[in-house]
Amino acid sequence: IDHSDSLGACARFGQGDSQWVTAGNGVVHSEMFPLLDPKGPNTLELFQIWLNLPAKDKAASPDFKMLWSEKAPYIRHINDSGKVTEIIITAGSLDGQAPPSPPPHSWASRPENDVAVWQIRMEPGADFYLPPARDASINRVLYFFGGNGCLAIGSHKQKDFAGLVLDPTVPAPLHAPMDNSGPIDLLLLQGRPINEPVAQQGPFVMNSRAEIVQAYKDYQRTRFGGWPWPEDAPTHPRDAGRFAKFPDGRTERPGV
Repeated sequence: IDHSDSLGACARFGQGDSQWVTAGNGVVHSEMFPLLDPKGPNTLELFQIWLNLPAKDKAASPDFKMLWSEKAPYIRHINDSGKVTEIIITAGSLDGQAPPSPPPHSWASRPENDVAVWQIRMEPGADFYLPPARDASINRVLYFFGGNGCLAIGSHKQKDFAGLVLDPTVPAPLHAPMDNSGPIDLLLLQGRPINEPVAQQGPFVMNSRAEIVQAYKDYQRTRFGGWPWPEDAPTHPRDAGRFAKFPDGRTERPGV
């Protein structure tokens, strides 16, 4: 994925990377999908997850961070039958592992909000106990989105892809039945509700209709810094590799 934005920042990421963007008081950004392999299928699976900000942080300066796949905490759980569950942690902590913190004004940057983003893959016969969340106020949803077979959560057997609301106060026993024809893929999202009014229109999420109107006026007046790129949908050179260039000019690459 090739990222470019109105702050002059840009990046190329993929292969399990995650990009945290805090829009704050406004940023225009483009995500393009370059065909890096002219002879291959260039397949892509992408989750774009929107995490709201409380009113006091909506005017924060825009920011982004990269979580390269090489630095994402990875858990490989093997049960008594030798079957494997793999978990990649994008946000939150599990089994004492946690990724680097997201941008400072993100709702996920505060541990008490118990935000978690976990990618889970279970081979046939695997099982794993999701630990309880921090307390009963946490919203917790497990998305069964891919694979060949079904998912068992305790006595419940889920055959179709779905989002499953879990009780955050108790462990969730996950099991991939042995007769599945291949691994299954899950995504866990959880966090404490902000508990503020929500007004949304287009790309803007505010607390009132008046704030939505003001957001449009701000964009029309400032263009959130303008667009420093020569075209509306820029892509980076095919041989650029994975990188991130931040508004301050600093450049970062995986493993460096």
